[in-house]
Amino acid sequence: MLATISMVDVIEAAEDLSMAFRDSDIFIEYIEKKKQLEADEQAQKMIGEFNRIKDQYEEVQRFGKYHPDYKEVSTTIRQTKRQLDLLPIVVEYKKAEKDLEQLLNELSGVIAHSVSQTIKVPTGNPFFDQMSCAGGCGSGGSCSCG
Repeated sequence: MLATISMVDVIEAAEDLSMAFRDSDIFIEYIEKKKQLEADEQAQKMIGEFNRIKDQYEEVQRFGKYHPDYKEVSTTIRQTKRQLDLLPIVVEYKKAEKDLEQLLNELSGVIAHSVSQTIKVPTGNPFFDQMSCAGGCGSGGSCSCG
């Protein structure tokens, strides 16, 4: 019976955390920017064009530099991607997406470290991820796993 009560508490805490996340300004901003991106005709046209060129690029990549259109398609995909990435709505969406990812990483850390400080949690930053106990605590390094 004790385990059941604890499990209910955990489930309720998870639901509370989920609701707090959905009500956060960062999540709301992300949803708004996503809707704006999906409604933006210019952005959607460019995304469609990029996807079409990406399909061509994948076909060319099967043969690499030996494909007759390799240079042209490679240049076109980079130019199209650059144009797409510079659209203000795409810039805003990517910023909101990055902010949301950071919040999720922080929440993951809080949850994991509430269980144990030795749980490794990806930060989204490869530099910091590699610094954390990469060889394990028995590797003789300066690991602070406890």
